[in-house]
Amino acid sequence: EDYITKSPVRRIHKVRTDSLVKETLSDENLEILRDSCDTLRDLAMIDLLASTGMRVGELVNLNIQNINFQERQCIVFGKGNKERIIYLNDACETALKAYLNVRPQNIRQEAENALFISRNRNRISKQTVQWLVYKHLREAGLDRPGMSVHKLRHTAATLMYQHGHTDVRVLKDILGHE
Repeated sequence: EDYITKSPVRRIHKVRTDSLVKETLSDENLEILRDSCDTLRDLAMIDLLASTGMRVGELVNLNIQNINFQERQCIVFGKGNKERIIYLNDACETALKAYLNVRPQNIRQEAENALFISRNRNRISKQTVQWLVYKHLREAGLDRPGMSVHKLRHTAATLMYQHGHTDVRVLKDILGHE
C-alpha cells in the first residue's frame, strides 16, 4: 500500500534452536521387539515398518497384490498418493509369507484385497497399528518417553545408512521425501 517504505521485520533475527538427534532402536532392541510379537500378523507389521521405513498410513493401505516376492519389493502409495517402490529384506519377506499362510480367508468383501486385517475382518486401521506397536514396545520394555510408531521409520532409515546399504540421496527416495 506504500505506507511503509522499509520492512520492520528485517531487523528481527532468526531464533536458533538446538537440533536434537532423534532416538532410534538398535538392532538388538529390534530383535527384542520382534520377540514380543505373539501373532504372525504383528510380526509382519513390525518387520515391514522397521525394515522398510514405510509410514503407518502406507502400511494400512497396502494390498496383497502390491507385494512382489520374486523381486522382493512392494509398491506403496505415500503422501499425495505418490507411488514408490519399497524393498523387502530377508526377515521381512519371511514374516510376510508366514503371515499370508495363516491369514484368515473369510473376510469382508471391502477388505479382501487388504494385506493386514483386523480381528473383525476389516482392513486394519492406523489407530490399531499404533496401539499394537505401543503394546509390543511396552512388552519389550522399550516404551521410553518419545518412543512411537514413527520411531520405527527413523530406525529403518538410520540402520540402512549405518549399515552402508544406501546413501542419503537414495534413502530420501526410499522414504518418499521430496
